[in-house]
Amino acid sequence: MNRVVWITGASTGIGFELAKVFAKSGYIIVATARRKSRLVSLVNEIRFAGHEAYAFVCDVRSERSIIGTKKKILEKCGTIDILINNASITTFKSFIDTKPPEFDDILETNLRGSYLTTRAVMPIMMKKKRGHIINILSVAANTVFTNSSAYSASKAGMLAMFNVIRAEVRKFNIKVTNIMPGATDTPMWSSASRQKYQHRMMTPKEIAEITIMAASQPKKVVIEDIVIKPIKGDL
Repeated sequence: MNRVVWITGASTGIGFELAKVFAKSGYIIVATARRKSRLVSLVNEIRFAGHEAYAFVCDVRSERSIIGTKKKILEKCGTIDILINNASITTFKSFIDTKPPEFDDILETNLRGSYLTTRAVMPIMMKKKRGHIINILSVAANTVFTNSSAYSASKAGMLAMFNVIRAEVRKFNIKVTNIMPGATDTPMWSSASRQKYQHRMMTPKEIAEITIMAASQPKKVVIEDIVIKPIKGDL
């Protein structure tokens, strides 16, 4: 039976490529995001290639939205084998210029959102005594980048939280993998930055291919942390 993977933030960037790469490897795809239009085109593309996929609008900032999405996934697929916490936002501003609503939105989406989704799926995995939580973090979790204080705080918080979660759920054979990419060519960057640095950036597909490698390890093996950087280093 094919395994079910739930990918948050799947409408663009790394999440979009994760869905396509995992589908090609035979996984049943559940793609979620706030925007429906890109999700529909993604799922149609996957289905056209002969794979099973579903799309649901889900706001990871909302516990109600996550619980409703979990219910829909279980109705369609019966279980959740892998959760990929990919939904993420940022703003490139100095600390003093980052307004409280912006700070709150970044922490709610990146840190609290991954807490809520993981808390929703964990009972399923604990009952089955298997599962895999994969977190798309950033090298900003443990590297200093100016004009990224809120984003760095959210990713460092995720790293710390999921290191603890990993220790707590080992006894249930649940894997936790933290993937920390450097500069990747996604819509998170401004158009000007992408045009200027695209030749140095990694592609979302490259990150997705490394992610599925981590997901494809034997049952007794977990790749805990992966740092991925462009060959010429950080921007």
